[in-house]
Amino acid sequence: MRKNDEVRREDGSAGSGTELARRLGLFDATMLVMGGIVATGIFVVPQLVAQQVHTPVLIFGVWLLGGLVALCGSLIYAELSARYPEVGGQYAYLREAYHPIVAFLFGWSLFLVIEAGAIASVATIFGRYFINLTGASFGEAALSGIAIAVLTIVNCLGVRGGSMLQNVLMVSKILVISLLIGGGLILNPTRPLNWMPIFESPISGHLLKAGAAAMVPVLFTYSGWPSAGFVSGEVRDPRRNMPLATVLGVAGVVVLYCLVTLVDVRVLGVAQLSKTSAPASAVMRVVLGEKGAAIIAVGIMISALGYISQATLTAPRVYYAMAQDGLFFKSLVWLPRKTRVPVLAILLQGACSIVIAFSGRYDQILNYVMSVEFVFLFLTGVSLFIFRGRTAMAAREGVIGPTPEAAYEMPGHPLTTLFFMTVCGLSALNMFYTNLINSLIGWGIVLVGIPVYFLWQWRNSRVQESALRKVTPSS
Repeated sequence: MRKNDEVRREDGSAGSGTELARRLGLFDATMLVMGGIVATGIFVVPQLVAQQVHTPVLIFGVWLLGGLVALCGSLIYAELSARYPEVGGQYAYLREAYHPIVAFLFGWSLFLVIEAGAIASVATIFGRYFINLTGASFGEAALSGIAIAVLTIVNCLGVRGGSMLQNVLMVSKILVISLLIGGGLILNPTRPLNWMPIFESPISGHLLKAGAAAMVPVLFTYSGWPSAGFVSGEVRDPRRNMPLATVLGVAGVVVLYCLVTLVDVRVLGVAQLSKTSAPASAVMRVVLGEKGAAIIAVGIMISALGYISQATLTAPRVYYAMAQDGLFFKSLVWLPRKTRVPVLAILLQGACSIVIAFSGRYDQILNYVMSVEFVFLFLTGVSLFIFRGRTAMAAREGVIGPTPEAAYEMPGHPLTTLFFMTVCGLSALNMFYTNLINSLIGWGIVLVGIPVYFLWQWRNSRVQESALRKVTPSS
């Protein structure tokens, strides 16, 4: 295991000045978990679900099932974050469970496509709504670039400031979503929702296929909680706060999403919902008129900014961890003494996202990595079995006594872990079946990282040999 004194410190002290500082508390971490999940999907995905399944029970059931998957996943990551409260989160779990090359391929795909593509896509949605709301003459790409650049600069000024901005944006998201829920449940005079019939047709292969198709966008709308673990190295008392933040954050989002779905179906009805590309705006237009639609448009812009802020804060910590391991540009480990944040890693992420936003190919890039994300989630679930097995074996052999890790074992394992892994595995296979070309391109991008990994290893060995020759006296 790579040792890192600052990572192992949990007292929040400043340390040596050359490592990340633990300046985030439980509330900050919880807002990061929620901010990584809540982007713009919940405002549009209910339509996609209603196009696949056509009764209130099935629509609501898909969101409940997706929430259950997310909660089971959160239990896995909660325990892993307690076992390895290190900078990089999922990157560290994969490195410790398997081999550095697996962790490198995760970081490689995160940098090139997963995070940069997601930031660019969400930033473009922000630009689109901004133009529609204000009539500004700027192009979407320009506004996207400005949003990414501003939030990149803010996060370069320090993790405390970046986290405070993220907290404000996340609380604002919650308020807007609560307004949507409250308006739909209280102000709308629609008659009570009719939950019958449960199924639109007898249970069959067609119905199961439709349910599976509806689950895919729901799972992606619930995804994002692992990214908060990237900043574990900057959270105070991480063995307590990261597990709590992960479970509380995911549970909070599940409640919000299910209530939004209930409101969408109640106000619009299944038939209208399936035809409405912007259901949240349609609901608010019914409840409060055009003023309500404008409010939700502002809420979507805030939600987009919140996601960009969260991703800009968290993802660069993975590249920082990679650089510490000698698997990325060494300059990325540099931290200003005052701010103690990986400025160069943040700037690199921002620049890559802006390039993708201007390229206009962000949606296609996201299609490339869908199966990739599910596979890395599956491997992370497997890692929990590996870590528990190692702990149990060491205890049986008398190598260790009672371990701190045992105090952080989450309930439900192995059933919840196996359930989560099964869903991730089936989802990855489904992506290959339904979107083979994009999946192959995505895995091609990942596999290109293999020779890059060995190139970094070769470079490190050359540097070490050169340093050794300098300190070894000639004979």
